Amino acid sequence: MKKILSMALGLVLAVSSLTACKSNDDSSSSNSNSSEASVGANGTIRTGLGVITSISKSKAAGDSDGAAQIDTTAVAILLDGDGKISDIEIDSVQTIVNFDSTGKIKTALDTEINTKKELGKDYGMGEQSGIKKEWDEQINFLADYVKGKTIAEVEGISLNDGVAADDELKAGVTISISGYIDAIKKAAQNAKELGAGASDKIGLGIVTSIADSKDAGDADGLAQAYSYYAAVTVDSDKKVTSSVFDASQSNVNFNSKGALTTDLKTEFKTKQELGDDYNMKEKSGIKKEWYEQANSFADYVKGKTADEIKGISVSEGKATDDELKAGVTVSITDFIATAEKAISNAAA
Repeated sequence: MKKILSMALGLVLAVSSLTACKSNDDSSSSNSNSSEASVGANGTIRTGLGVITSISKSKAAGDSDGAAQIDTTAVAILLDGDGKISDIEIDSVQTIVNFDSTGKIKTALDTEINTKKELGKDYGMGEQSGIKKEWDEQINFLADYVKGKTIAEVEGISLNDGVAADDELKAGVTISISGYIDAIKKAAQNAKELGAGASDKIGLGIVTSIADSKDAGDADGLAQAYSYYAAVTVDSDKKVTSSVFDASQSNVNFNSKGALTTDLKTEFKTKQELGDDYNMKEKSGIKKEWYEQANSFADYVKGKTADEIKGISVSEGKATDDELKAGVTVSITDFIATAEKAISNAAA
């Protein structure tokens, strides 16, 4: 009898153990898709980059010139071991390419495209703002406000038609922030343990060109904002401890009558987001996709200063160093430029 009771008790305990394990597994799976997935394994420090692009404000040509307006927001984020934002940088690029009713581009293709932070007072928001603060001042206020918060807390910021409802936040930010919150969430979702330390600073670098845009003719014209992004963390010696590189080709097409032929609701993905679908691997001499090569460059610059990165030897934009060439055959000119900007911004 005692033997039977012992066996029964053992069976109950085994079933209970399995049920508990299944419950824990289910909970873990559920959390992996939530905002709190920003908490790294074993309290690790994580680096992330998020990019969101919209062309919804583009317009066709008529009596006045048309405009391909490509609005991109990028966020570089550093999450501590508790999933809280320890450092963050937010910036935006508003790229506008004008064209007339015959499909001819009116904007010089060598135009220097600056981010809103780089424009500073030249962006011209300060005088129109009810609190007399320029865009860069407001976005820096938002960045300071979210430091120390979890992503769930950032998601929970009270909004009224996209504008902050909280009195403390409203005192420094009157622009719509819903899009910036979305970009912060994406940066956190993308965040990975890449070697950053708890006291490191993060910087964001963006380089944009419209040089590949072209007039309409027998075929549609093209307004293209080709942007490179870098999120870089540096230590107290200003050496790179982690980095993420990405790029996007945001295209707006129009015909020879100046009408837009691209859906203004188009969702754009970066090259990292496209992954294998970017389809570079088969054309690559080293059989590596774009994101793999970008990640190889990130590994190569770890431990280097801005001057050392600037000094990387290139020929026609491509690396000449054998170690770097083994993993990166794409042009690295813009990788270097964005890394320099990011390091400078992190050290500021």
